[in-house]
Amino acid sequence: MMRKPVDTGDPDRLYTVTGGRSRADDAFDLVTLVVSECEPSAGMQSEHARILDLCRHPTAVVEIAAELKLPITVVRILLGDLLAMGRITARHPRAAQSVASLPDSALLKEVLHGLRNL
Repeated sequence: MMRKPVDTGDPDRLYTVTGGRSRADDAFDLVTLVVSECEPSAGMQSEHARILDLCRHPTAVVEIAAELKLPITVVRILLGDLLAMGRITARHPRAAQSVASLPDSALLKEVLHGLRNL
């Protein structure tokens, strides 16, 4: 079964949207939650305004990209702009648990053994 190619947008348009930038801000991974800190203002770039509208409630970067139908890299560049302007807040996923806070492997083996006996 052939898959339909993904439309990543007109390259000229994407170049214009990002101001020719191709490097995304590393502050945003796919699951970073973004929240608007203000309403869109007059004269604001339309993509920035749409992001602010979308992010009235915490929204993941991947959801923003899907809603805007833009590549993740482009969305990350736009989010970097908004973050620098103080118009959004980014909440990163919790850091991985430290090894010390993980359950003891002996306890996990006992639980597994108990489950198998059910």
